[in-house]
Amino acid sequence: MRMAKTLQQCLDKAGCDYDIVPHAHSSTSLESARMAGVPAERVAKSVMLDDRHGNYLMAVLPANRHLDMSKVQATGQWHMTIESNLPHLFGDCERGAIPALGDAYSIKMLVDPTLTRQGDIYVEAGDHDHLIHMNMTQYLKLVPNAEVREVC
Repeated sequence: MRMAKTLQQCLDKAGCDYDIVPHAHSSTSLESARMAGVPAERVAKSVMLDDRHGNYLMAVLPANRHLDMSKVQATGQWHMTIESNLPHLFGDCERGAIPALGDAYSIKMLVDPTLTRQGDIYVEAGDHDHLIHMNMTQYLKLVPNAEVREVC
């Protein structure tokens, strides 16, 4: 698989310019950055949260940073989602390779401003072997409902 079908449809509908960056198989966003030879601060890592009542939130931050739950809790009582609960949300993605495009999957997003200050961004393509590369302006058009706030 090169790209999740939902992601492909989202990019096509928006008419985005992007590149597909292949890399050796990786297990984490940080490892994807290393394998692709791209700066980790430009690779978007998705961390899924839920409120234990069926509502989900995607926190998006650079691959080389860690989520600060105290900053996320300001928006409600969120908990790290158990990965086994995610296939119904991201059925076209490989487990653990969630694209940082919550809007495409109808999921609310928080995006850390350290990412939005970058000129470009790399997003998981839905598998463990490819990244999607685009400029930040294009990315922000794809996530118009995302709230930009510190989460790491």
